[in-house]
Amino acid sequence: MLRSFCLQLMSLLWILLAHHQLAQGDDCSERCNLAHGSCDQDGKCRCDPGWEGEYCEECVRMPGCLHGTCHQPWQCICHSGWAGKFCDKDVHICEHQSPCQNGAQCVYDRDGDYSCLCPEGFHGKDCEMKAGPCEKAGSPCKNGGQCQDENGFASNFTCRCLAGFVGALCEHDVDDCLMRPCANGATCQDGINRFSCQCQVGFEGRFCTININDCASQPCKNGAKCYDRINDYDCLCPDRFTGKSCEISIPEPTWAPPYHPANHESSWAMRSTTSEMPAVTQPEPVRTAVTGRRVANHSEKVPGGGLLKISVKEVVTQRDSGLSEAQLVTVLVFGVLTAVLVLITILLILRNWQRGRQRSNWCQSPSQAARKLQDQECQVGMLNSVLIEPRKTTEL
Repeated sequence: MLRSFCLQLMSLLWILLAHHQLAQGDDCSERCNLAHGSCDQDGKCRCDPGWEGEYCEECVRMPGCLHGTCHQPWQCICHSGWAGKFCDKDVHICEHQSPCQNGAQCVYDRDGDYSCLCPEGFHGKDCEMKAGPCEKAGSPCKNGGQCQDENGFASNFTCRCLAGFVGALCEHDVDDCLMRPCANGATCQDGINRFSCQCQVGFEGRFCTININDCASQPCKNGAKCYDRINDYDCLCPDRFTGKSCEISIPEPTWAPPYHPANHESSWAMRSTTSEMPAVTQPEPVRTAVTGRRVANHSEKVPGGGLLKISVKEVVTQRDSGLSEAQLVTVLVFGVLTAVLVLITILLILRNWQRGRQRSNWCQSPSQAARKLQDQECQVGMLNSVLIEPRKTTEL
């Protein structure tokens, strides 16, 4: 029962909806201008291009049309008193508000435009320009300069120069190299409102301020450290390598004992002494490091069974044991100063000792009148002698 009722209700709703859509469709088709549009499923009128409005009854004017209308799309039919392609020109402009200046006469043309009959000495669309100094001078400004005379009303003209030119007539090119913008000995080349720098070898950049990194190509070999220079480089070579780029390997040297006359004479004397002795077998040379170098100690046997060692180190030490001239002068100066100090000390000791003896003799004088005063002075003098002499001796 309930099911059948629901089915009947749904059928009724469908019928009402279909009837409403048919009614709308009939209303759209009656009102919409089907020549300029069509009705969609919602019952709305969809206009064709060039038409507009609720029922597509209005045409679209030409874009830019100001005072006009249309009968077909993209037309611009001017209203009364307007002319031109976009109906933007006033036919009665000369009557309403004359655009001509300086007493010129306004004349209307058929094309919707106007012209001005300028008096003598004036020109321009609206006769706003006067034949002033610029026109009389015949474009005097050079190098693209613009002549200005306040539309001819100025007493004299001026030239507005382009960048890079100066002068009353813009006749002078500004020397852009005057401030010496190029660095590191580069050559400056002047242009029009610009300059260029021709850099020296080893530099680059707009102002030649960038030193080219000569170490960028890694010219140093065998792990050497590269230092950039101006158009050059230096290599800090490791041990056993040399050359501009540390490319040359130095072989390990085989050192021989350096020649020394004393060593040579000692060896010759020993050989002459032992020339009559039977030959003995000499051991292999012993290498000893002396100041970073390798030297050989030759050991030879003597009849007593001992070894006679002649070392280059000992010979050099004996030769260098003497004092140089500067060292002798220094020793002499210090010796003289020491002697002077000793002499002064002795003189001071003798002087103090002599003063003490004089006070002692005076204290032992037979005068009885000043006995008491002498005793006091003698005691003070003896006390000073005792106190001063040890202190002087101690200080010395």
